[in-house]
Order: sequence, then structure tokens, then C-alpha cells
Amino acid sequence: MSLLALDGPAVDGNLYTWITGLAQRAPSWLDGPLTAWSTYGLALFAVLMVLAWWRARSAADPARTAMTLAAPFVVVAAFLVDTGIKSVFREQRPCQTLHAVTLEVCPPLGDWSFPSNHAAIAAAAAAALWVTDRRLAAIAVPAALLMAFSRVWVGAHYPHDVVLGLAVGAVIAWLLTRAARRAAPLVQRLGTTPLRPLVATR
Repeated sequence: MSLLALDGPAVDGNLYTWITGLAQRAPSWLDGPLTAWSTYGLALFAVLMVLAWWRARSAADPARTAMTLAAPFVVVAAFLVDTGIKSVFREQRPCQTLHAVTLEVCPPLGDWSFPSNHAAIAAAAAAALWVTDRRLAAIAVPAALLMAFSRVWVGAHYPHDVVLGLAVGAVIAWLLTRAARRAAPLVQRLGTTPLRPLVATR
């Protein structure tokens, strides 16, 4: 076990058990959508990133187009950083440590909990959209917060797991997306090549 392994129950185990207990008592009309969102909700962020690219391309804004093209790679980078942190801290899933009854099947031992990959991916997409398209970010930001909450609700993570996941994803994406502005000249050059449809509508 890593020397940096977290004692999750000591951090916010009581809050975790309160939330998962609430989930067990909640009506199916609430549990169903939250569980589905926890499992499939990341697809929405992919759709929003595609829409952001389409809108930037139509606006003929090279810097904005460069940032939207970089967004998927930014999200992957945030995921990799988050996964690297997991491998350092090696916090066991709360459902393993606390033996809690959860809505989601408890992951096996060694599938580390801290920080949450789902929260990091959602926050990275939301931050990238915040930089590139505020209208779409108005959807993405609350969706990312809901994703983080849903991961605790279904029992997959402690609250501190999703909080750090959100922070990691947002910071990495904010920095890398803004850095992608520098690729604007490349986008302009692509506009004179057969790849023009990737960066402009006409």
C-alpha cells in the first residue's frame, strides 16, 4: 500500500454514508435518472464539445477554433493527470472500506477512488467550454457538478474524491485550453489546405 494512502472515512466518511443512505431511501424516479447520469452522462460533454467546435468553425475565429479542436486532448490530459494522482494515493473505494450498500456495483480492490475520474473529465470539458463558448458552458458547468454529486450518490466515491476531481479537471483544462490559443496561426494555415472544412465553413 502507498505511504500516501488516504484514510477516506476519517475525511468525510460520515457524509458519504449519509448521502448513500439517502440514496437507498430515495424513490426510484430520483435514483433512476441519477444512476443513469452517473453511468452515461459523460456523453453529453462529448456532444457539447462537438457543438463548440461547430460554432467556432462557423464564426471563423481561428483562436477559438484552435481551442475547441484541442478540447478533446485537454480532457484526455486531465484524465491522465487524475489517474496519476490515483496511483500515488491509492485510496480504496468507500464501498470497500465501509462495506456500504450502494446503488452502483462496488468496484474491485485496487480500483482506486481518489480523485474521481468522472468528476475530472466532466470538469475538464466544462472548463474548456467556459473558455471557448459560454453559452454551452452554461449547460456544462451544472452538468459537471451534477456528475460529481451523482458519483457520491451511487456510492462510487467519497465527497472529497469528487471535489479534487473537479479541481484537477478544471485547472488542467483551463491552463491547456488557454495555451491552445497559440495554435491560431496553424488553424489559419489549415484554412488554405484540403483540411479547410475542419476549421472553416467556407
